[in-house]
Amino acid sequence: MNENLVVKRIYEPASEEDGIRILVDRIWPRGISKDKAQLDRWMKEIAPSTELRKEFNHKPERFEEFKEQYIKELQGDDEKKVAIQELLHMIGEEKVTLLFGAKDEVHNQAVVLKEVLECEVEI
Repeated sequence: MNENLVVKRIYEPASEEDGIRILVDRIWPRGISKDKAQLDRWMKEIAPSTELRKEFNHKPERFEEFKEQYIKELQGDDEKKVAIQELLHMIGEEKVTLLFGAKDEVHNQAVVLKEVLECEVEI
């Protein structure tokens, strides 16, 4: 586990401990202003494809399949690979908080992305 990498719902208040705040959703979260979000970056390109997101539809029983497919997207898409390298560089420099809008704090793309990034750091 990397202490420089955490996940957090975008609806939780921003904190100085967040470090670099990066939204990893393809769609802007409902009901949150850009001011309140206090983002440093919005990395839409690293989010799951629209097709995968709609197929998953935040249903916990579909999470394992979603996770597997999302990891394949992360490994097979050049734009996503570049974004992963950028994130790894940032994590090496300072704390990074991956922000997501989903209500489910366990079954979402930010959790998968964190796991992938932690595996990359360990290699």
